[in-house]
Amino acid sequence: MIKIIVGTNRKPSISEMIALQYREILTDLGQPSEIVSLSDLPDDFVFSALYENNGKNPAFNKVHEQVKEGSKYVFIVPEYNHSFPGILKAFIDGMTYPNSFRHKKCALVGISSGVGGGSIAMSHLTDVFHYLGMHVLAFKPRLAKIEENMSGNLLTNRLYLDLLREQADLLIAF
Repeated sequence: MIKIIVGTNRKPSISEMIALQYREILTDLGQPSEIVSLSDLPDDFVFSALYENNGKNPAFNKVHEQVKEGSKYVFIVPEYNHSFPGILKAFIDGMTYPNSFRHKKCALVGISSGVGGGSIAMSHLTDVFHYLGMHVLAFKPRLAKIEENMSGNLLTNRLYLDLLREQADLLIAF
């Protein structure tokens, strides 16, 4: 089962909307998937579940196990301050090192309000995952000017949808 990680805890978020559409693409391809939203993390997890408190927060432990059991992931990565969200870094820091992500595979989808499509955010996150021993799919769609390419809660840009489907095909075969 592929785990789709919503890389922000913002509610509501475009990242969550993209994750829902990505799940539909995977379903159409016959691939089971599950969305893991960082908005479901306990509010205090950076104090009650990390470092010396590892394993002590039952709510975080539930999300940790859900993620750790995966072997393939899709990270929906919004660009915050020219990088990826701090909540995503804190979440990654809470995973068991080194085995939560080592030798596993992931795909990254960048989204931004600007013209870069989150390319620098994905570059930063790729560096982190390489350090952790995760294999990152080279094909990384960059969904720029995301608000202009949405209608309601749906991504409507045909090119962007085609890129997501192409990436999903590649991830399944990866």
